[in-house]
Amino acid sequence: MLSHALVVKLIAKPQRAEELESFLTSALPLAQAEDFTPVWFALRADATTFYIVDAFASSSARIKHLEGAIAAALMERADVLLAQPPEIGQVDVLASKVVA
Repeated sequence: MLSHALVVKLIAKPQRAEELESFLTSALPLAQAEDFTPVWFALRADATTFYIVDAFASSSARIKHLEGAIAAALMERADVLLAQPPEIGQVDVLASKVVA
């Protein structure tokens, strides 16, 4: 059962928005490799606003993800890609439905 999640808001520098989109798209294999991350979405809301939304079965899985390859790669490029630091919301899952 999914009980913990992350909602991460990313604001790209206008001239780097396409590069951020590319980064997020390329992160999918990293997310797929994390068996403790059963749900992972990279979303684009407008020209410069992006979100990563993922869900986990436990708080320890959420922490493991935050300490993993996607977060490390993003933080390594944050100064170049982002207009401001990521807003990382650690939230509880109240209900969910995911069908592939």
